[in-house]
Amino acid sequence: MVTGLTMSKVFSRSGYNVFDYPEYPSLIRGGHNSYQVRASVNKVNSPLKNIDVLVALNQDTVDMHFSELNAGGILIYDEDLVKEPLRTDDSRNVKSNKIPFEKIAIDVAGNKLMRNTVAIGASLPIYGLPLERLTDMLSEAFAGKAQEIVDSNIRAAEAGFKAMKQLLGEDIPFAIVNSGKPKKMIMTGNEAIALGAIRAGCKFYAAYPMTPSSPILHFMAANDRRFGMVVKHTEDEIAAINMAVGAATAGVRSMVATSGGGFSLMVEGLGLAGMTETPVVIVEGQRGAPSTGLPTWTEQGDLRFVIGASQGDFPRVILAPGDVSQCFYLSAAAFNVAEKLQTPVIIMSDKHVAESHSTVDDIDPGRVKVNRGELLSESDERLGADFKRYEITKSGISTRSLPSYEGGLYFANSDEHDEKGFSIEDSPTRIAMMDKRLRKFSTALSITPKPLWHGPREPDIVLIGWGSTRGAILDSILELKKDGIDAAYLQVLTLCPLHADDIRDAISGCKEVACIENNKTGHLKGLIAEKCGINIENFLPKYDGRPFFPEEIIKWVREVLS
Repeated sequence: MVTGLTMSKVFSRSGYNVFDYPEYPSLIRGGHNSYQVRASVNKVNSPLKNIDVLVALNQDTVDMHFSELNAGGILIYDEDLVKEPLRTDDSRNVKSNKIPFEKIAIDVAGNKLMRNTVAIGASLPIYGLPLERLTDMLSEAFAGKAQEIVDSNIRAAEAGFKAMKQLLGEDIPFAIVNSGKPKKMIMTGNEAIALGAIRAGCKFYAAYPMTPSSPILHFMAANDRRFGMVVKHTEDEIAAINMAVGAATAGVRSMVATSGGGFSLMVEGLGLAGMTETPVVIVEGQRGAPSTGLPTWTEQGDLRFVIGASQGDFPRVILAPGDVSQCFYLSAAAFNVAEKLQTPVIIMSDKHVAESHSTVDDIDPGRVKVNRGELLSESDERLGADFKRYEITKSGISTRSLPSYEGGLYFANSDEHDEKGFSIEDSPTRIAMMDKRLRKFSTALSITPKPLWHGPREPDIVLIGWGSTRGAILDSILELKKDGIDAAYLQVLTLCPLHADDIRDAISGCKEVACIENNKTGHLKGLIAEKCGINIENFLPKYDGRPFFPEEIIKWVREVLS
């Protein structure tokens, strides 16, 4: 994993756009790992199904991934550790390069584990990348370690680089031009969500580790003192949501993050936030389900659950970023929406967008503005004996005080209550308070992102998706254009409340409409049928734990249009 990320950074520090995609098993004792790095001078948004270079550190890599090599591709392996597959019918003309990774690592560094570093050094000549870019990276990565560790890794990289240069001679199989661009920042969706939250003023974060959201806890814990935060690793997800609701009640911007299984434990706390009208942000990182499911693999199977989580009717907002940049901005926006509406806001991520690295050059922290909604100041004249925390208003949003405010006393009551928070059981008050809370949905439509349209206005087909399908769909549109097919993409950013009128207007009159989702039953497809009255017949599902690859979408679109 570290080796793959290092390769991504070598490309990004060279000015290239990068998208990488890690795969790893949910086994404590390990198992087969792979790490795909895609780089280009142009923007790249997704991994590809097929590859140009395969670096095999063990037999499983060859057995499982050799078939993915493109024609003219390159296999690099250690013949002391890996047996090359028979090629009786292989017409792809795959070239093999045998380099003794482990022997070199022992000879130059005295540690066979450094064969990873040998392998990445051996990869650079294939692209014509300079060794200095890697050695600078290694010096930076191990800056806090003993100098011998730094030197050993550099020697290992140099030896791998020289070994490959000797095999290739003057040949550079996949020569890349000098990008001429400055180095680029690279990060995951999880890191972007954390940074967006910090920029928005999050001061309390609670979580119990659960893939794929655990890295948010790691990031927050590593930076809590730097940004003046309280970060709490709780005993379980129930404690996490209740602590966050408590902190938000005290006026602190608060966030929790989990996956579907952990969110299942949070639903009672979610309902508490809904009834007490407490703003809290929840990150729900999806993975294969139900139950433990596929802990380290991706899926978009939780939407219907999250929309209806906790008993009864109460407003909640659900936002779904599709790439790293959107993770940052929607995370920051979630706190404003939560406080303006005084209701929970859920950011729906998934393993693919959460853990894949991507270069970004459009993140501007200065664009993030903090809006705390109807939060009163301590000297506000509306505070006093008659203060009504849950005052019935046209918008459904009431003024909010903090526990320390004189004249701002109220009951934060989980029972149905009146405008001051006192428990009630009479019908008229119940109806009035329920209607008040649900009026927030109308306000939510005016302050949440509308669907985004990409591509021609009169396409041959419009592809509708949400979340991490964004990257593969965008890359598919570019390739389809080369075949003379005009495809457009409608990305739904706000899933609850659904911007039904905007979706209906966008796809009205389109020749063909299709929905693409990483689930079996079409959660968004069903939601559009329910809210827009439109039954989308063309549906491409995927639910094997892997993200969409552009090749799959391109092939399917051609079949639909034919």
